[in-house]
Amino acid sequence: MRYALLGLLPLLAACGARAPGDALFPLEPGRQWTYELRTERENEPVERETRVLETLPAEPLDGAPAFRRRSDGGVDYWLRSDASGIYRVASKSDVDPGPQRDREPRYVLKAPIAPGTSWRAGTTAYLLMRRESFPREVRYSHAEVPMNYVIEALGETLELRTGRFEGCVRVRGQASLRLFADPVAGWRDLPLITTEWYCPGVGLAKLVREEPANSAFLTGGRLTMELLEWH
Repeated sequence: MRYALLGLLPLLAACGARAPGDALFPLEPGRQWTYELRTERENEPVERETRVLETLPAEPLDGAPAFRRRSDGGVDYWLRSDASGIYRVASKSDVDPGPQRDREPRYVLKAPIAPGTSWRAGTTAYLLMRRESFPREVRYSHAEVPMNYVIEALGETLELRTGRFEGCVRVRGQASLRLFADPVAGWRDLPLITTEWYCPGVGLAKLVREEPANSAFLTGGRLTMELLEWH
């Protein structure tokens, strides 16, 4: 999923300019964020874990510098920022021999930072599972689908356990995945919904992923990613 983080970011130091969204997505080396991930599935106990992300020094990628963001979940991301916004250019999991280039930029925040700005990026089902068939995880048998993102609001206030955050940007992503739900409902377009809050000087403060199933053959769920600490 697109676990983007925010804060103040002098990203284009080499160009001597600040790009749109820099105040909402820090890429300077040494920044670190700790999140709680809470997963709620139908008829299952709530799962909790922590996830730490950090920004490493910029390094060359295809002839231009890219900032590297590392997750303790085993995935690295390379990002850039320019006048069009902030976007990912490559990623790498533990099993990849090196960075896997994105065919086109995958935006975290697209300029202008204003209500109505929209973009598209691929996604998959992270929570939808089959009740009995194998593999249970739907993502292993279905290709990515396009998710449409839009900046819904500016200046929002967010109350979390870590405190009160003001001036936040809310982004919403919506997609659908066509699956055979059950013999009665047949094939249905199941919604995949992501809501993200980016707060100035902090980063990604909260993310909610919703994948309801309401099906005899499938189970869905809700994942909440909430900021615990940062520096």
